[in-house]
Amino acid sequence: MENEKLHSYIENIIPGRHELFEEMEQFAGENGVPIMELAGIEAMLQLLRIGKPSSILEIGTAIGYSALRMAQAVPSCKIITIERDADRYELADQYIQKAGKEEQISIIKGDALEVEAVIQAYAPFDAIFIDAAKGQYRKFFEIYSQYLSNDGMIITDNVLFKGLVCETNIENKRIRSLVKKINDFNIWLMNHPDYYTVILPVGDGVAISKKR
Repeated sequence: MENEKLHSYIENIIPGRHELFEEMEQFAGENGVPIMELAGIEAMLQLLRIGKPSSILEIGTAIGYSALRMAQAVPSCKIITIERDADRYELADQYIQKAGKEEQISIIKGDALEVEAVIQAYAPFDAIFIDAAKGQYRKFFEIYSQYLSNDGMIITDNVLFKGLVCETNIENKRIRSLVKKINDFNIWLMNHPDYYTVILPVGDGVAISKKR
């Protein structure tokens, strides 16, 4: 209960966003589109403002919300973002054009597990943001971490999965399987020999990985 109160407190004092972002937040809420929780994205944007990456790879565009938030936070960076769902790709493209950010953000249509050859041409990246199919996080990390610049960081969202990673009795078989995959990824990532990682309990859990 205390955690919920703190979570609500933090979200309630976050300043209002640009009208377009609030429109996207409302659309996402009404249509079941997963976008990053407010506290989580504010933490990520602050890290990006500090790091000032010149290039960002995002795995999982959805409707373009986080890409546009990153573009606003770091106006000088170039963002490459991947989306496999045709409807979300179209919506993201519309929102990016509406924001006038089509020169800064490029969407690659396809499955992140299959478009490495396309992404390779844009490498290296100073930051990589993973926010797609949670059961594939380790594969995404293994494929694209090789394209991270030496001083870059990898940010992974949803690593606490609404707190379910610390639950031992989950009845739903599909959810239980997904939680196991996320937990296995977290343990693998925290013990990765090439990265220092910290998990921040903000939003839905944000992992920050930096090359050793």
